[in-house]
Amino acid sequence: MFIPGMLYYVIFKYVPMGGLIIAFKDYNFFDGVFGSPWVGWKNFETLFSQTTTVRIIRNTLVLSSLSIFIGFPFPILLAILLNEVRKTWFKRAVQTIVYLPHFFSWVIIGGFVVTLFSVESGTINHWIEAWFGKPFPFLYDATSWITVYVGSGIWKEMGFSAIIYLAALTTIDPALYESASIDGASKWRQIWHITIPGISTTIVLMFILAMGRIMEVGFDHIYVLQNAVVSEVADVISTYMYRVGLQGAQFSATAAMGFFESLIGLILVLAANAIARKFGSGLW
Repeated sequence: MFIPGMLYYVIFKYVPMGGLIIAFKDYNFFDGVFGSPWVGWKNFETLFSQTTTVRIIRNTLVLSSLSIFIGFPFPILLAILLNEVRKTWFKRAVQTIVYLPHFFSWVIIGGFVVTLFSVESGTINHWIEAWFGKPFPFLYDATSWITVYVGSGIWKEMGFSAIIYLAALTTIDPALYESASIDGASKWRQIWHITIPGISTTIVLMFILAMGRIMEVGFDHIYVLQNAVVSEVADVISTYMYRVGLQGAQFSATAAMGFFESLIGLILVLAANAIARKFGSGLW
């Protein structure tokens, strides 16, 4: 049963690492990966000499950090709230509703967002225009665009991420809650002193894994929501790779950017794990 999962990571994660050699070559289709001329660090020098590179990396870090640090508590909160629900039918109904967005593609989610926030036909702007006389350009203002981006990401993924915390909650001994109740502890005290410490190891594990993705904001989410007006904050590494690598056929430049992205992710995972180990909850 372990073999399919192992093959997935070997084929799609480890084998492609060999392609990183493209970052150190002037790659072209005719000579191939190994036949293309070696240029050393030239692609990295060219990449980081461009002013747009700093902006792209900054946007990636800002959007990813906001998504992680703002969105990280929501699955935990949702799992704790669902764990406290005693009506089984209500709990299942809520679980289904909050899990459902995860299975929608970002194209569909983007359609929802545009339907809600567009200037001309957005549902919310119809209300704003009726009350204040003028719609607000949610998707064309940098600050509100970032808010919509982060909020839509939290809405889509928090239900599915809560499954992990719900599984961790099942490992807490019910006798602890009974003892706390007998001692007069309120529900909030039970959550603070029993529930959260009981899933603290899982929280640390999920946070370490999230830190490894801090340079990965994804492509679909950004692509379906971005527009030329907010490109100053919406142009990130993934859209740069699509525009320059696939559309511009500059594979060596985008491979260098991907190498840099992976290296930063590795450093952040190691740093987060080292900090967590000091508190006795490291991943390894």
